[in-house]
Order: sequence, then structure tokens, then C-alpha cells
Amino acid sequence: MDSSLDGPKSRPLPGRTGRLMALVALAAIAGCSPVKKDKMAVTLQNATNAYQSALRWGYFENAFGFVDPAKRQDKDMPEALEDIRLTGYDVVQAPVMKEDSNTALQIVKIEYLHQDRQVVKTLTDRQLWRYDEAEKKWWLESGLPKFE
Repeated sequence: MDSSLDGPKSRPLPGRTGRLMALVALAAIAGCSPVKKDKMAVTLQNATNAYQSALRWGYFENAFGFVDPAKRQDKDMPEALEDIRLTGYDVVQAPVMKEDSNTALQIVKIEYLHQDRQVVKTLTDRQLWRYDEAEKKWWLESGLPKFE
């Protein structure tokens, strides 16, 4: 076959390849921080979604597992939660990571009732989350909501 039909062959210029490789390496080094922040954002979204599901479905022991281990050390899950049923969970402010620390804030509106009273109540829960570098996991610093 005639190779002239394939079109002109392009060859990288010798200096061009070296510059391109240097730019790629520089971009990789400079891009480490944004990639880390992106991974943290994804794991934060996963943690807040799983926490929301645990609360919504009444799996309070699972929700309690999201609380920072130092804050729940030597503490049992509050017994009062056994009587609580959530009727609504609306994210008012999606999680916002703070630039200078490994913390994030999410604000949610929770509607709930005590099953024995059947009166719907509403609370605003300001959730403070902290990223644990060693565990690569987000912990709920603010604790479980205060259901009254």
C-alpha cells in the first residue's frame, strides 16, 4: 500500500517533548492539593449522605457511629432516641469545607416526632464535621441532634 495516502507523519520536535514533560510534571505537583480537596469533598458528601440515611431510617446506632470517637468515648447512645421517628430531613446548607482547616459545616432542618406523642417538631442542626487524616474519614464533631 502507498503510505502517502495515510497523510503526513507527525514527529514531536525534540525540545517540545522535554518541555511538555516538564509542564505535565509541574501540573501534577501543583495539582496535588486540589486533588486532595476533591477526594475530601467526595468522602464528606458520602459521609453526610450515609449519616442522613441512618437518621431517616431510624438506625440511630449507625448514626452514632459517625460521631467523633473521642466525643462518644465511654458514652452510650442516648436511650431517648428509641422513641424518635424522623419525618423530614432537609439540607438547608450543603457541606462547606473551610479553607484553612479540615472541617466542614452543614446545616439541616429536621422534622421529627416522639412516637408516643405524635406531635411533629422541628429543629435546625448545625453539623460540624472534621476530617481525620490518619483514618481518611470524616467525623461528626457536633454530635447527634438534640431531640427535645
